[in-house]
Amino acid sequence: MIDQARPVALLLARVALGVIFLVHGYQKFAVMGIGGATKFFESIGVPMAGVAAPAIAVLEVAGGLALILGAALPIAGTLLALDMIGAIVFVHGANGFGADKGGYEFVLSLAAGALAVGFTGGGALAVDTLLRRRRTPAGAAV
Repeated sequence: MIDQARPVALLLARVALGVIFLVHGYQKFAVMGIGGATKFFESIGVPMAGVAAPAIAVLEVAGGLALILGAALPIAGTLLALDMIGAIVFVHGANGFGADKGGYEFVLSLAAGALAVGFTGGGALAVDTLLRRRRTPAGAAV
């Protein structure tokens, strides 16, 4: 029973995390604007904010889409986890653990989730899994 539910559970986790990252990145483009995101990054001491802000916005949009699709999961999961570690270092860490006080609780869970999904194969309908099956000869042990 658990083996049958695992691919669906991973699919749901992958899509949920992907949507969160996609929306976070989209907000940096559409809501804050890259200029606003750059000013925010400067105000919190992010080095090279003019490069970091658009790079993070692109990473969160592309990484979110990658999670949703289940594509390049180890790369996307690792980069998104590193992104969240940066968010802890520059924004949330000084506020303690609790998300209710702006702490790192939520971003830590996003980092852990991104790594977990990134290194589990992504579950049902993951592009990575579909490509792996196409490259594996019929009857070969995987």
